[in-house]
Amino acid sequence: MSHQMVGIVIHRLLTDDDLRVRFAVDPIETLADLNFRGFALTPDEIDVFIRTDGRMWFWSSELLGDRAH
Repeated sequence: MSHQMVGIVIHRLLTDDDLRVRFAVDPIETLADLNFRGFALTPDEIDVFIRTDGRMWFWSSELLGDRAH
């Protein structure tokens, strides 16, 4: 498992509004696109991202403000 790659994807989801909305609407397509662009995740990592509650990715900007960046 690549903790670094998971961290990068999490950071992108928390800081990129367009990506976050795309992920909330269609997580599988969004992860496939990220994989195509070189953000390689294992099948288990992809499964964990898909199973997350999509609302979670929107909490950071509301609750943490600039600290999430």
